[in-house]
Amino acid sequence: MEATTCKKELVIEVPVDVVQQEVDSVAAQLAKHARIRGFRPGRAPTSLVRREFRDDIRSEVVQHLVPRYFETAVKDKKWEIVGQPRFEELKFEDEQPITCKATFEIYPEFELKPYKELEVEEEQATLTDADVEKALEELREQAATFEVVTDRPAADDDYVTINYQGRDTESPQSPPTDARDAVVHLGGKHTVEAFTENLRGVQGGDTRAFPVTYSQDYPQKTLAGKTFSYQVDVQSIKRKVVPQADDELAKSVSEFSTLEELRTKLRQDLTERTQHRVELEAKQKLAEKLLEAHEFPVPEALVGAQLDRKLERTLGQLIAQGIDPRETQVDWRKVREDAKPEAEKEVRAALILSRVAEAEKLEVTEEEVDEVIREMAQDRRLTPAELKTRLTRDGKLDTLKSTRRNQKALDCIYHNAKIIRKSA
Repeated sequence: MEATTCKKELVIEVPVDVVQQEVDSVAAQLAKHARIRGFRPGRAPTSLVRREFRDDIRSEVVQHLVPRYFETAVKDKKWEIVGQPRFEELKFEDEQPITCKATFEIYPEFELKPYKELEVEEEQATLTDADVEKALEELREQAATFEVVTDRPAADDDYVTINYQGRDTESPQSPPTDARDAVVHLGGKHTVEAFTENLRGVQGGDTRAFPVTYSQDYPQKTLAGKTFSYQVDVQSIKRKVVPQADDELAKSVSEFSTLEELRTKLRQDLTERTQHRVELEAKQKLAEKLLEAHEFPVPEALVGAQLDRKLERTLGQLIAQGIDPRETQVDWRKVREDAKPEAEKEVRAALILSRVAEAEKLEVTEEEVDEVIREMAQDRRLTPAELKTRLTRDGKLDTLKSTRRNQKALDCIYHNAKIIRKSA
């Protein structure tokens, strides 16, 4: 294996006597059912069957013998291959051995460096009263309600419900873009400024007509750089009402009866999350130390699969936000290329952790897998059984198991590390 690649090539040769035996066997099986004009099924002479079905026989012989001899050759060399081999330069002549070239990748061989008693700095997990109050404010925002406003015009921070129709001013014949019961947060961070300016001061039942010019980098590709003329019908105006921080809030957002009990629970949860965060950061530093100590090539097939997973997560996040990835001005090929170095590091780290797991004899139980699936299913709003079926069908269950096993390996490295704690 070269220093910079996991690629391998092998010339596969199947002996002529083995080839002939397989040809005879395939031809004999085919002759039992072959349909040839002038003969009843299975009654045609074998010599005629060989001639009439020559290509079919040769194809089946190759499919039977070449993979078998390839597996034997790889096993003899004690290689563990990644993905599927590519067979090329096939030669199959009468009364000659079958030969071909197999191109494939193997898992890299490397020496596992010391992974215990590594030194790592870890922040002191600290929590302030301000952190607790911030979490309480977030709960208040989540518990907010919306009240219809009828005694004044719309102002900044109001939520205006509208029906609208917009037309591209440069292509007035193109189909309009329209929506019903769309909500515009006046002055909101993600609100197009022209909507805020033209809807500020409206009341329910008003109509407005105004143009909107979108920036060249606007996320929705169909609107970016264009000017649309909008006709807007105002349905209602609402204001956000945030509840007071009191015992009633605690009762409405939790199982607690008092605000003080809710604060105590928030502090406990935040403490756990803060501790988890600092531990995660320390584990990432340990993983970086392992990467620095291990330099070896990684299979391109594994890097490609990791890139697929990263892009799949990115696309899923966009879709969850209501953004059509096809409508964004994103060069996905460039995104993939830019992500390749990080993907290579992630694959290398996974291979190192897998070796640690082997050394420590770490395993993942079915109960642990089911627990991970339960957590994932909750996030995806599926039942655990549905998600497990999907993962099994898509061949991702083994990936989930290996990921969990590697997490256990990193936990082992962390618990055996020399932790140097510092102030936050």
